Amino acid sequence: MLDAARGDANRMGSKAITILDGGMGRELLRIGAPFRQPEWSALALLEGPDYVRQVHDAFIAAGAEIITTNSYAVVPFHLGEERFAADGLRLADLAGRLGREAKDTADRPVRLAGSLPPVFGSYRPDLFRPEEAARILQPLVAGLAPYVDLWLAETQGSIAEAEAARDATRAVAARPFWLSFSLDDDDWEAVSAGEAAPRLRSGEGIAEAATAALALGAEALLFNCSHAAVMEPAIAAARAAAFAADRPLRIGVYANAFAHLAHAEGKPQANSGLSDLREDLNPAAYGTLASRWQAAGADIIGGCCGIGPHHIADLATRFRG
Repeated sequence: MLDAARGDANRMGSKAITILDGGMGRELLRIGAPFRQPEWSALALLEGPDYVRQVHDAFIAAGAEIITTNSYAVVPFHLGEERFAADGLRLADLAGRLGREAKDTADRPVRLAGSLPPVFGSYRPDLFRPEEAARILQPLVAGLAPYVDLWLAETQGSIAEAEAARDATRAVAARPFWLSFSLDDDDWEAVSAGEAAPRLRSGEGIAEAATAALALGAEALLFNCSHAAVMEPAIAAARAAAFAADRPLRIGVYANAFAHLAHAEGKPQANSGLSDLREDLNPAAYGTLASRWQAAGADIIGGCCGIGPHHIADLATRFRG
């Protein structure tokens, strides 16, 4: 399947790559911003918003064409129900404003993506409660809407999570909708070797995810916050599904650099602790993987947790010269 996907990509010609930014949370930690559990990246909005702007500026300087609002942790899972009820809308507005200021002062065109996270915790589609999702997503969307150029529902663990995010965006003026799923990477070696099929953390298949993305009107289907080794098979499967449906669908990737993940009762759970980062995934190594992703059919590439401005600078040099 990978060879077939590369063949399709070659027949279509090399597409220009849209370069995303990297991981906000780990970059905040690296530069010394306020950062702790359980608030994660939202703590900088509460105690040091200038650091958020500093990270946005660094990714733009590195070459990112799209930056993402620091709204990923503006949910009760990180803030607690009481603080979210009191400050959720204000923090979402602040996240949007900081991103917009960075975009508007850039020396070239940059777009701002509004981050809509999994509202009950990363990597835990089993905790999803559809009857509660709208209550959490509504202030996020309302706070970000005045500032963003597109919506990015990211790290979605299931199709049901993605549907809730899409429903929340329909209440505001139409903007492009990008949908990014997190992949099951517990057995990443088997997926990378072609011995197991790539799938969402819910267990749903990539063809199902692509069909859902098309049904939801997504302009792009991405895969993020997963081991880099599972991305290429997922790109191939998504490209094949879009080809079979005879529908245009951009494909994107932004992997993480986690060496391992914390687990709770056998389920992986991001942000329950600080996972170690891979020492081998330097900018050149990540860029080499990104070239393979492009060959497989991806035309949107960036980075997630642990992928910083130096990685994005390598991507900008590699794909834009």
